[in-house]
Amino acid sequence: MDWLQLFFRDPVSLYQGAAFPFALLFNYLCIMDSFSTQARYLFLLVGGGALAVAAMGVFAALVFIPALCAVVLIHSLGPRDVHRPTFLFQMTWQTLCHLGLHYTEYYLQEAPSTRFCITLSSLMLLTQRVTSLSLDIREGKVVASSGRAGNKDSSSERLRAALPYLSYLLFFPALLGGPLCSFQRFQARVEGPRSLWSRHSCWALTWRALQILGLESLRVVVTRVVGAGAGLGGCGQLQCVFVLWSTAGLFKLTYYSHWLLDDCLLRAAGFGSELGRSPGEEGLLPDADIWTLETTHRIALFARKWNQSTARWLRRLVFQQRRTWPLLQTFVFSAWWHGLHPGQVFGFLCWAVMVEADYLIHAFASVFISSWPLRLLYRALAWAHTQLIIAYIMLAVEARSLSSLWLLWNSYSSVFPTVYCILLLLLAKRRHKCN
Repeated sequence: MDWLQLFFRDPVSLYQGAAFPFALLFNYLCIMDSFSTQARYLFLLVGGGALAVAAMGVFAALVFIPALCAVVLIHSLGPRDVHRPTFLFQMTWQTLCHLGLHYTEYYLQEAPSTRFCITLSSLMLLTQRVTSLSLDIREGKVVASSGRAGNKDSSSERLRAALPYLSYLLFFPALLGGPLCSFQRFQARVEGPRSLWSRHSCWALTWRALQILGLESLRVVVTRVVGAGAGLGGCGQLQCVFVLWSTAGLFKLTYYSHWLLDDCLLRAAGFGSELGRSPGEEGLLPDADIWTLETTHRIALFARKWNQSTARWLRRLVFQQRRTWPLLQTFVFSAWWHGLHPGQVFGFLCWAVMVEADYLIHAFASVFISSWPLRLLYRALAWAHTQLIIAYIMLAVEARSLSSLWLLWNSYSSVFPTVYCILLLLLAKRRHKCN
């Protein structure tokens, strides 16, 4: 079938699909009393190592090394001191790897290795888990043995204490994709007394599989439409708007499919169940809220719902820690985390400006538009404008290079973010006068 060939043409989807039976096996083994807690941690860790070697080859060392260093830092530093050094080391390591990609693409003018690209993607997800864990330790949500391991402790005891952390950083259901799973949730599910499978889990997996089938079928159609089009280099005026919308639609369908597949893998391993959830534990937030993303007329809401677990992680890591310009700093850090390609820098800065404009525009509209026919018209126009601006940002981020970015800037599509920029300046000036 066309959709199946298109879907598994992506190597990440292929490896995620290959890991699916092992996720089900892990969930099944958890029923057995002989499958101890240590054996569960080892199963997830060894599975992660095997998947990393299969998907990344020798580049898997670029993921293993920072994971080991993070565990050493956690066990060497006190709870209050662990976050900053861990964060700086992880982001420095990730940035150096991204600079290697820049060197290959922009200096050598060569296509990067597929395995190296998979490694960078996995490294970005590792950064999420490392920083989430270090924040949990600093905030007292996780009690680590950091700073308390004396010289009397044997090597086996130290390894046993480090095993949960290393297993969390490299466990195979979240190695190549998936929503961010907190260490609290991971530990509770691994050390749980019984299997986390239920009829609800079976139905959730079936429903997601049907969604993936529908999305991939639709992606085949959109791919043919985009392939038959002129592209940004050969379009003119309103045709550029259609090229913008259809190309961004193809990107979104791809993201939705991958997020659903990643979510399926985590749930198949038992990490999506809400059974036995402790009161202070964060739930597993799915990355794809497709209905909200496709129907919202608010750019700010789209930013919160797009890749939800990453948005929540960025809010906790950056937005809530900064007193000055928290919104701008969050989007700047997001560009850094993604690799600082020219299109990514422009796209995320543009997104920050659009979110700020969104707040002012909708605050103004809520006061001055009172009749329901005008409100309905306003919501329809705002929805269309929001979707086109998001499409513009998405093409900028995905294009990455300056040459592709220049085509986007010179296209008719630049009208949509320009309108929001003008409204931002006018409304900001009006608010300043009112104050």
